[in-house]
Amino acid sequence: MILHHEFIKTAKAMGSKMAIIDRTTDRRLTFSKTLIASLILSRVIAKHRDGFIGIMIPTSAGSILATAATVIAGKVPVMINYSTGAAENCEYAQRKCGFRTIITSRALLEKIGCRLVPGMVFIEDILSSVSAADKLRAALRSKLPAKMIIAGLPKIHEDDTLVILFTSGSEKEPKGVQLTHRNMGANIQDLVKVFRLTADDSFMGVLPLFHVFGHNANFWLPLIMGMTNITVANPLEYKNIPQYIREEKATLLAATPIFFAGYLRESKPGDFASCRLLLAGADKTPVWLRDAYREKHNADLLEAYGTTETSPGVSVNTPWDNKPGSIGKALPGVQVKIVDISTGKDVAAGQEGKILVKGDLVMKGYFDDIEETSLRIKDGWYDTGDMGMLDKEGYLWHLGRLKRFVKIGGEMVSLVRTESVLEKVLPQGVVCCVVEVPDSLKGAKIIAAVTQKVDERHILKQMAKDLPALALPKEFVYFPELPKMGSGKVDFRSITRMVRDHLQYK
Repeated sequence: MILHHEFIKTAKAMGSKMAIIDRTTDRRLTFSKTLIASLILSRVIAKHRDGFIGIMIPTSAGSILATAATVIAGKVPVMINYSTGAAENCEYAQRKCGFRTIITSRALLEKIGCRLVPGMVFIEDILSSVSAADKLRAALRSKLPAKMIIAGLPKIHEDDTLVILFTSGSEKEPKGVQLTHRNMGANIQDLVKVFRLTADDSFMGVLPLFHVFGHNANFWLPLIMGMTNITVANPLEYKNIPQYIREEKATLLAATPIFFAGYLRESKPGDFASCRLLLAGADKTPVWLRDAYREKHNADLLEAYGTTETSPGVSVNTPWDNKPGSIGKALPGVQVKIVDISTGKDVAAGQEGKILVKGDLVMKGYFDDIEETSLRIKDGWYDTGDMGMLDKEGYLWHLGRLKRFVKIGGEMVSLVRTESVLEKVLPQGVVCCVVEVPDSLKGAKIIAAVTQKVDERHILKQMAKDLPALALPKEFVYFPELPKMGSGKVDFRSITRMVRDHLQYK
């Protein structure tokens, strides 16, 4: 599957159907107009000498058009995180991938206070420079049969790079993940099959396109499937987004648990009545959040699992096959196995180990990093770095990052398990993150960072019912807010640094 070819075919078939409803800018584009605009922009982008083009625009008609046009022009979009350190992220991407041009928005830079970076061009200027002749040329070209439009584009193979996305950098320096048309296309086909998606569905697009979850679910998937994509630039518009869902009658919403918690807080009963699928991913879903959606909206919050390197979907719960607490069953085109962390040998059902993934969804590799690629992909199996367990029914259970296991007094302790137990006994709405700090006696000890003061003795007494003493937090520290990545994931690196600074660890 060549993704932009599929978009062109869909746009030709759907014509006057609404493709993008941009609630931030109040723009509405049919599939015909989306195709014409993409063709116009592709001619502009094709004039740049770079093979890579940086894209730094919030989720909107502009980001969808710019990214699609870059691919149509035969170039590779490099998606840049603007949520924190935007200018530094631009410069890092330019150095890493060796390009100059970054398409961004003047309005975005003003809003986030980002300085100009050499190579930036503004989508507002590009659009204002389009002439009547450019529009006419693209309109006439869009009237050609899909095969003729495609024949006039640069030649592309399924295994050519479709996009470069950066890993979150929550644990170490971001890596450039090269995903191909085959990778993303295979994942989309699996998701369409298991969730029974059709062109009658409409997506509430809240996730940024620099995150793989958003790049798939809020960009390529609806564009290829002929769905209406309702976009909003800021996923933190907790009051507005439930209202948009109600007004536009969206049937699908994919988001992170942090975002779902915000929508829950600000929504009214009935706001999600049109949604047949609420999919949570990119971080673990707390039990209280699932229960709250069931109670307030009579809706199941379905948990899924994926990684940037796997396009992203690995396993999902569906309305027809759901085991709350698990991260679902592997998608049809995906193989998953659990191996012993010491021997690398397969373990039996019910036993813990590292999660390995195989299939067409697995990335081409890390850009300009053969060593790291070879460490993570062996014989086609991608080592996720996550710990997990497959039960006898085939459901996958996520037990945390291998890097989030710590040795205390000679015993391996899962910080994620401690965190999960802590979440269950904390008052509703209190966010937590468990980290380790050095300890002169036992090598390390566990500290819990929480967003409100709690009755520590009561909390620890409750936790002791499910955890050994080694796995209990030795201290609680309080911060009004815990930093998050742009995707909504908790930023473990920053929180660990905050805790250590607070405790005066060096």
